[in-house]
Amino acid sequence: MRNIGVGMGIMELPFRDGAGFWRWVDLCEAGGIDSLWQSDRIISREPVLETMTVMAALAGRTRKMKFGMNVLSVALRDPVLVAKQCATIDMLSGGRLLPAFGIGSPTGLEWAAMNIDTKTRGARTDEGLEIIRRLWAEDEVTFDGRFYKLDKATINPKPVQADLPLWIGGSSEAAIKRTARIGTGWQAAAETPAEIAPLVQAIRTQAAALGRSIDEDHFGIGIPFRFGRPDDPGVARVMDAYRKRVQRDPLDYFAIGDATTVMDRISAYVDAGLSKFVLRPVASGEDDVLAQTRLVVEQILPKAAARWPKVKKKAAVA
Repeated sequence: MRNIGVGMGIMELPFRDGAGFWRWVDLCEAGGIDSLWQSDRIISREPVLETMTVMAALAGRTRKMKFGMNVLSVALRDPVLVAKQCATIDMLSGGRLLPAFGIGSPTGLEWAAMNIDTKTRGARTDEGLEIIRRLWAEDEVTFDGRFYKLDKATINPKPVQADLPLWIGGSSEAAIKRTARIGTGWQAAAETPAEIAPLVQAIRTQAAALGRSIDEDHFGIGIPFRFGRPDDPGVARVMDAYRKRVQRDPLDYFAIGDATTVMDRISAYVDAGLSKFVLRPVASGEDDVLAQTRLVVEQILPKAAARWPKVKKKAAVA
């Protein structure tokens, strides 16, 4: 039986200052939000917090919630440093880190600004993920790849979680294969519930063919939501940007309405095989984000707990 988790996430910073961010974090912690997620952008004109720094800060501020990257672009970072950062944060938080990785959007500003060929994204990511996974588990790693070379590399301390999650983001054929081969979880992109079921099945089938399995609790997606109307201030701008980017009707993906609308959208994804949800408030500014978050705490979490009671499962600890 699956455990359904309702988390919250942001990419652009909607808060006026650090104090506003911590008000939001504290609200989520006190309200019983399952997890917090920060999207990854290194270079942007809009204010976006650096993902790994946020993970470290959340490790110190919170005591119950898990937290993750949604998703970290491995090809833009040194994999040894990422492995060390993740292990350190997992140790300091008592095993609450949810690392999630992807290849990054080819339209991101980082590639040109950092002089990295977008055609190498997949190969760089595959090498980087192998290095990260091995450094978490092995005492000494030697690696001779196209982009990275290591000679007897070691990190210590290791992660607290014996099998630190390694979630893979994306819905391309390569991402599905990557998840089946090395992933411990999968984070969808912006698919509708109808599109999700065959992707989940493909991951399960390919993983089984490799003698692997992925926990049924480890399939998730981010959902833009709003308690309100599509014509609320700022909502049309976000929906238009989505429509232009993917050439789809945003109302097939966004959950805009009331608690029933949000619950129906989550339920449709649960029926398609997902269990972890990152609700992203479509809101204008700090006060609006806080108000939307309170509505999730007050109206969504109780309904989700009643519909999908939690099942106690043992956590793997080193």
